[in-house]
Amino acid sequence: MMNTQQVPRDDILGQLPEELRRELLDAYGEVTRNYRERRWEPSELNGGKLCEVAYTILRGHVDGHFPSQSVKAPNMVDACRHLEQASSTAWPRSVRIQIPRMIIALYEIRNNRGVGHAGGDVDPNQMDANCVLSMSKWIVAELVRVFHKVDTQAATAAVESLTERVLPVVWEVDGKLRVLDTRLTMKSKVLVLLYHSPVPVDERDLLNWVEHSNSSVFRSKVLRPMHNEKLIEYSPESGNVHLSPKGSAFVEETILSQ
Repeated sequence: MMNTQQVPRDDILGQLPEELRRELLDAYGEVTRNYRERRWEPSELNGGKLCEVAYTILRGHVDGHFPSQSVKAPNMVDACRHLEQASSTAWPRSVRIQIPRMIIALYEIRNNRGVGHAGGDVDPNQMDANCVLSMSKWIVAELVRVFHKVDTQAATAAVESLTERVLPVVWEVDGKLRVLDTRLTMKSKVLVLLYHSPVPVDERDLLNWVEHSNSSVFRSKVLRPMHNEKLIEYSPESGNVHLSPKGSAFVEETILSQ
């Protein structure tokens, strides 16, 4: 049976030394933040720092002793290839081969792209940024999967919970969220707020944030129709509201593109 346990956000990679954990999550946070702010130069995305920390974690795991903080390998390619020489019976393939090879690929894009292209070339920076973001997310999720012994779905969900989408249309004040575009319908406001949040939102919070005056009407006229459209998954029993892939696409294609 597949392990579907969820890794609590505060416990992600909690088995690692505090400084290594902080460095990894800070580096990942910088990658995602710069991507959101459309700073697409590979050097700005700083995938290199994430590579250094991830390599240090793998090296410490194989050696049986984690250093107190990340160490920059003199030659990242050779260092990662050296991990492949670790005993195949003692360490999983992910630790010896798959993560190290992904680190090599990410490090290459970080260091050797965007350094000059022929005049007719299309600027590759946005394409590279998409690749850097995906590989960074994969590396962190794989580390979560290995060190917490959870399945890929749970590991990916844990990493997604680290990524809060920052939208100019959403304003946080006194612990509440407000949608600044007053032209939006209640339906669109709810979708934007769900898109902004990395985790499901309680219906009572949504009611408060969109400043709807009637909870019964909000459930019957806003949440339930959206649930029927498969824009959200709404559970009246728990009160949790999840944004569906269809709802996420609606926000990106219909609301944020305006």
